[in-house]
Amino acid sequence: MSYIPTGNTQANQQELLIARDVLEIGVEYSIATKNIPAFERYILQLKWFYYDYNTLIGESKNKYQLLGLNLLFLLSQNRVAEFHTELELLPSDIIQTNAFIRHPLALEQYLMEGRYNKIFQAKGNVPAESYNFFIDILLQTVRNEIGACLESSYERISLQEAAKRLNLKTKEEVKQFGEKRGWKLNLDGFYHFVNELAKPKEPIPSQELAEQAIMYARELEMIV
Repeated sequence: MSYIPTGNTQANQQELLIARDVLEIGVEYSIATKNIPAFERYILQLKWFYYDYNTLIGESKNKYQLLGLNLLFLLSQNRVAEFHTELELLPSDIIQTNAFIRHPLALEQYLMEGRYNKIFQAKGNVPAESYNFFIDILLQTVRNEIGACLESSYERISLQEAAKRLNLKTKEEVKQFGEKRGWKLNLDGFYHFVNELAKPKEPIPSQELAEQAIMYARELEMIV
C-alpha cells in the first residue's frame, strides 16, 4: 500500500487517520476470524502509517500492541530472522519497557534457551486477549519440538509421563497429539519409539587406525 498526501493537509490527515483506524480494526477482525493471510496484509499496510506517516498524523494508541502482536505471529511461524528485523525498527526504550513488545521478546528468549515451561505459563499472562491466538499456535510448535525430542531420546514413555512433558492435562489430549505424530500406544500403557541412536553401530576398525598411526609416526621420524 502506498498513500501520498496531496492538496489540503488537514483533509489528508483526516483520510490517513480513517485509513489507519480501518486497518487496525481489520487486524483485530482477522484474529477473531483466525484469518492469518488477512492479518499479514493488514499489518503490512499498517506499518506505512506507523513508520512513514507517524509524524504527520501522530502515534496510534494501538501501535505497539499490534506491532507486538506481529512479533508474536512471526515467532509462532518460526520466522526468527524476520522477528529480529522487525525488532530493530523499534526504539530501544520501547523494547526495554513496553509490555506489548517485552512479551514476545521474552518468549523468543525462552525458545532459544529451551525453557519451554515458561512458554506454557505465558498463555495465562498475555498483555492483550488477541495474543492468545498466536500463543496457541506457538504452544503447538513447542509441543511438536518436545515430541520430536521424546522420540529421539526415549525407547518408551508412559502416557502419564508424556502428558507431563507435553504439558497436556488429560490422557485424551495426549492420545490426540500422539495420533498426529503417528505414535502407537501399547497395551502396557507406554508409547514405544524406534530410537535410531540405539541401533548397533559398526565396530571401529581399531587395528587399522593403530597401524595408520604407527605409519604416520615413522614417516614423521624420517622427515625430522
